[in-house]
Amino acid sequence: MRIEVWADVVCPWCYIGKRRLQAALAERGMTDEVEVLHRAFQLDPTASTTTEPTIDHLAAKYGVSRDEALAMMANVTEVAAGEGLDYHLDRTRTGNTRDAHRLALWVQEQDPQITQRLLEAMYSAYFEQGRGVFSTDDLVALAAEVGLDPDEARSMLAGTAYLDQVVQDQVLARTFGASGVPFFVIDRAYGVSGAQPLEVFLDAIDQARAATE
Repeated sequence: MRIEVWADVVCPWCYIGKRRLQAALAERGMTDEVEVLHRAFQLDPTASTTTEPTIDHLAAKYGVSRDEALAMMANVTEVAAGEGLDYHLDRTRTGNTRDAHRLALWVQEQDPQITQRLLEAMYSAYFEQGRGVFSTDDLVALAAEVGLDPDEARSMLAGTAYLDQVVQDQVLARTFGASGVPFFVIDRAYGVSGAQPLEVFLDAIDQARAATE
């Protein structure tokens, strides 16, 4: 079974969805049997390469006050806590995630399992630790933390590798009808849109498994 996951590393619901997918696979005893692949999806491909506090970005985007933006953050933080995640969204900054996706896709070509560890490190760094996932230095540090060669990671990021794939992944998502993330596609036949409850993931996995028996 192959599960393709369209996600952005600054999407709070994507980390929650990742946790729920992991829980579903564990409940079905399939953690080691399934190939999980990252597909790039930038929530804002036009985002600046400079960063700004997420709270200010949300307030401007939705035309609300900073207090109202904090209330929006509190809602998703509470949901995340239910999955064992310790969000600190008031510490986060918004920026362009293109290079984070390029790094993940580069690693995935070598070892998809390491990619999943890298994505976990990125999510935790961003949402739980208040760290950046935007600059080359941010990303090289995260690569090193999961055992990757920092010099090789820096060299790749200095070029243009995987830029086309970031765009292609986003186009492919739209051909499947996805306009947002997270979006999960199982064996190119069964889809789950959003960070759905555990039962929804279990049902999709069961359907996909039954189809191959």
